[in-house]
Amino acid sequence: MREFAKLAAASLALAAPMASAAPAIPPAIYTDPPVDAAHPARMEVFHIPSGGVEINGVGYLAAGAGPHPTVVICHGLPGNEKNLDLAQALRRRGWNAITFNYRGSWGSPGTYRFGQNPEDARAVLAFLRANATRYGIDTQRMAMVGHSMGGWVTAMAGAEEPDLRALVLYSAANMGKKGQLSQGDRAKLIAENSETLNSSAQALVDELGAHAAEWDFVRRAAALSAAPLLVLTSNDGLAADGDELVAAVRKVGGTRVRTAHVATDHGWSDRRIDLEARVIRFLEPLLAK
Repeated sequence: MREFAKLAAASLALAAPMASAAPAIPPAIYTDPPVDAAHPARMEVFHIPSGGVEINGVGYLAAGAGPHPTVVICHGLPGNEKNLDLAQALRRRGWNAITFNYRGSWGSPGTYRFGQNPEDARAVLAFLRANATRYGIDTQRMAMVGHSMGGWVTAMAGAEEPDLRALVLYSAANMGKKGQLSQGDRAKLIAENSETLNSSAQALVDELGAHAAEWDFVRRAAALSAAPLLVLTSNDGLAADGDELVAAVRKVGGTRVRTAHVATDHGWSDRRIDLEARVIRFLEPLLAK
């Protein structure tokens, strides 16, 4: 029995480093924050001026007196995955999370065009800065997260927003590369992803083709090289897009890039907790005072 106990203890000792190798899941993933009756968590509907209309947004505002770090979340094409679970986790962490719909998508007025989407994202940032006191926004601690086409939006808009603390791209699609596809393949892409969009399919097909070089986010590498950047890829056929951006940023001297590849689908359907944890762990030191 004594020898068995020694063997068991040795096995546990060997297992301990393996068990500790997995990063801890942030408590915000599974724990509600303390209730603050004076400054409760709340949801606010936003009407954000952009391009002559007001696009729809929702603020998941954190409990506490604030002001709070704030993360803007950019959805993809057409945006079936809204990342609301991520928004809630960010709010539980004590940060504001902002979702929005581009012009011409999901009820936002206007005509949908790819070229407008980075403009809309920057309009959201401008709106938050202009209304910082009302909504408890710490304008010095802001970040962006984008999924799929929203990852491209995050890169394109983030390249013009040097004051952001961090950028996160997950399963990002480089819309410049999509513009390099044949017209038939572009038409197939749009046909499979244009529900809820106020636009003709042909207009979007033509727009992609006309701006292939201009919209290649690899060309923004120099502007993105100073920002802390997290690029997460998955088994969705788009990993090369993220890898090329990372390589370009590093080539021009960017040293604040972190990457990870996770064996899951485009929407991280079976790795949502993993996604939330990775985003929070990355942003934690960057959004600290």
